[in-house]
Amino acid sequence: MAERRQRARVQGGWAGGAAGKARSAAPKAPAASNLAPADARPAWVRKDQRHTQKHFVFEKPSEVERRVPEAGVIDKPGVYELSKGPTGISRIHLIPGFIDSEQADWMFEQLLQDIPWGQRTHIRQDVSFEEPRLTSWYGELPYTYSRITMQPNPNWHPLLTMLKERIEEFTGYTFNSLLCNLYRNEKDSVDWHSDDEPSLGKNPVIASLSFGATRTFEMRKKPSPEENGDYTYVERLKIPLDHGTLLMMEGATQEDWQHRVPKEYHSRDARINLTFRIIYPEPDGVWK
Repeated sequence: MAERRQRARVQGGWAGGAAGKARSAAPKAPAASNLAPADARPAWVRKDQRHTQKHFVFEKPSEVERRVPEAGVIDKPGVYELSKGPTGISRIHLIPGFIDSEQADWMFEQLLQDIPWGQRTHIRQDVSFEEPRLTSWYGELPYTYSRITMQPNPNWHPLLTMLKERIEEFTGYTFNSLLCNLYRNEKDSVDWHSDDEPSLGKNPVIASLSFGATRTFEMRKKPSPEENGDYTYVERLKIPLDHGTLLMMEGATQEDWQHRVPKEYHSRDARINLTFRIIYPEPDGVWK
């Protein structure tokens, strides 16, 4: 019995010694620093962070929708102030029935027959094309527009002289020139433009008298400098010009607005438009 105990102590002591040697031989792991703050520890060791982590989703900011304004319509008699700016007030005066229907009928027929209508040719970027309408010019001075010069024609038709005097009496303005336009059908037109040639002077007054088929006279405001010539969002107007209607354009209208008579898709009879104006000699005496 005593021998068995002795052997057990010897074996146990050998085993314990071997284990001790093994423990002393293993390298010691470095102790974690107690001075490092908890927040400085890597995020992956913080078990509670997995439950509080937020997910951010990028959302593109919504763009402000900019709508193209609907064109306004002017079809009632009256004086309309279109805009007001540094250049002045843009104003039109619409007078339907300035010439009553019965008189307008025979005037239209006489003008259609007696005026020496002609078709001018434009040259743009070395390409020539004919104006989609017929024209005629009356006045002591020539008139140049779109690089076309219409030579002086002092031989006023008596009916045109009578109409000029009637308009002058009604409006208080004096005119010395007249551009006549004949729109033969719905395919004839005039593109966007302003009557702002130097020979017309500053803030010209244009008296436009219509005979024949009703055509829509469209206007659009010139864009601000910030728009870089983009007419997409500018203010627009539509004005139906009936048989015998007088339209006056005054103030800064030619400076701040453009106008046109567009082609139409429905059949239209002939229309005559008389535009009375004041022409001044070119300062340098050269007509361009």
